[in-house]
This record gives sequence, C-alpha cells and structure tokens, in this order.
Amino acid sequence: MRVEVTTNIEIARPLADVASYAFEPTNAPQWYANIKSVRWRTSPPVAEGSEMDFVAHFLGRELAYTYRVVELTHNRLVMRTAQGPFPMETAYQLQATGPGGTRFCLTNRGEPRGFVGIVAPIVAAAMRAANRKDVAALKRVLESGIR
Repeated sequence: MRVEVTTNIEIARPLADVASYAFEPTNAPQWYANIKSVRWRTSPPVAEGSEMDFVAHFLGRELAYTYRVVELTHNRLVMRTAQGPFPMETAYQLQATGPGGTRFCLTNRGEPRGFVGIVAPIVAAAMRAANRKDVAALKRVLESGIR
C-alpha cells in the first residue's frame, strides 16, 4: 500500500529565506521533532546528488537512513532513500504568496514493505500528525528570526 502525506503551511518570510533554511539538511533537527541527527556523506553545500545520513525516532523505533538529493531548484527540493522497510521520498515545494510570504508544502511518499506495509494506515496517520507539528515548528523558527 502506497503512503502519501502532504502538509501545507503559510510562512511570513520571503521564499528565498524559507528555501535557504529549510533546504539546508543540517537544520532539520531544529524543526523536525523526530530527526535526531544529520551527517553529510558528500561535501556541502546541498546540490543534486548530495547524500546525507539521517537518524530519526518514529513510532518508538530508531531509524537510520541515507537521503540522496534528486532535485533542487530555487523553490523545490526532493530527496529519496531506497533502503530499509519504508523507502521514502520527501519533497519540499515553495510558492511565493507575496513579497514577504511563502507557502511551504511538505510531501512524504513511499511504499512500505513487510510488517510496515501491513500497518501502513497507522504509519500514514502518525506521519500526518508529525508533519503538522514539524511544519508548525519550521514556521515558528523562521518567523521568530532566531536560528
């Protein structure tokens, strides 16, 4: 069963500011509650082909995975991982809503395997709840000006 979760939020910051912060993988632990660490496999800065190792806690389990950047433009970042029980694609899509505003869209999609596939509806619900909290945290960080 394919899982796809999309979460949108309006951020009162220019698109370039949102992209600069959100597209920097090492900032992820500051706004994703479940991501505990990010380590570069390739040299920064982020570019197509960049790889980073992530460690996260989700549904009571520690997950370690490697993301590879497959698309990067001024308003879109797409990362994919193929290993593990839940190969995942994460995409950030930004749209300017005015000179000082940005719509941030976070989409996670994947095809769970094995046991994770059996509990896919529970995983999707947990992802939806986590994503809402994470994009709200991103909004707080960016609108506060404290990074």
